[in-house]
Amino acid sequence: MKKILIVMLLTSISLVAKVNVVTTYAYLGEIVKEVGGSHVKVNVLANPKFDPHFIVPKPSLITKLRKAELLVLNGGQLEIGWLPPLLRGAQNRAINVGSKGFVDVSGVIHMIDKPTNVSRSGGDVHPDGNPHFALDPHNMIPIAKLITKKLVMLDSANQTAYEKNLQSFITKWSSFLDQYDAKMATCKDTKVVQYHELFNYFLKRYEFTLVGNIEPLPGISPSSKDALKTINLMKDNNVKIILQDVYHEKKTAQFIADETGAKVQLIPHDVGSVEDTDTLEHFYNIIEERLCR
Repeated sequence: MKKILIVMLLTSISLVAKVNVVTTYAYLGEIVKEVGGSHVKVNVLANPKFDPHFIVPKPSLITKLRKAELLVLNGGQLEIGWLPPLLRGAQNRAINVGSKGFVDVSGVIHMIDKPTNVSRSGGDVHPDGNPHFALDPHNMIPIAKLITKKLVMLDSANQTAYEKNLQSFITKWSSFLDQYDAKMATCKDTKVVQYHELFNYFLKRYEFTLVGNIEPLPGISPSSKDALKTINLMKDNNVKIILQDVYHEKKTAQFIADETGAKVQLIPHDVGSVEDTDTLEHFYNIIEERLCR
């Protein structure tokens, strides 16, 4: 009788066991929840209110990685400045580069802005291209497909559930995109300036006209001379919108806006980075509201 009870207990534990998934950013966590459903437990490493290039490697993050069975990262070297030391500290072979529990979603993305020459003279350049592809909502479906494939490899017993969840997400997201694209079409050809090369994928998708960046080079803070150059550029091109992210300083953009009569719009870069962006839908809807209404 005792043996029977032990077997029943172990069986019940295996039935409710969840795949322990760690994602580098919040938007990836939302996709994992969509396709993983009740079969996954998700932890996110980066606080979406801070610069995604620089995350403080806290011991608590190492603990999360040490327990992970699947690591989902953005890739494109966006995490290159902070993830490697965390992985070394975690010493978890299951999620090392090249392992079954490691997935870099940039592999299914057509990367833009690939530099022809990589050197410090060009600022903080990403050799693989611009890694901020999460700003294009059309990239969510290929990412979801890749994550589902990885979950099935790790947890084949729940393959049917994962694939069913994926199909539900594709149906829901395709409907969302149809409506979203129609709303964004009203903003086509709008001229904008952005602080950092953060919104390029979004601007390209919806055919905005990017006149310039406040940063003289990626990752290089603008000087007074740079600000004056941007002011003249905006006046010459009649630009009335400045895209400001949540983690760079905001005084420069506001100064330029005061001098040009433009409006500074605070645009989120990830789920949870500003108020009312707690889901993927809300994240993109806030961007649309701040740029097209």
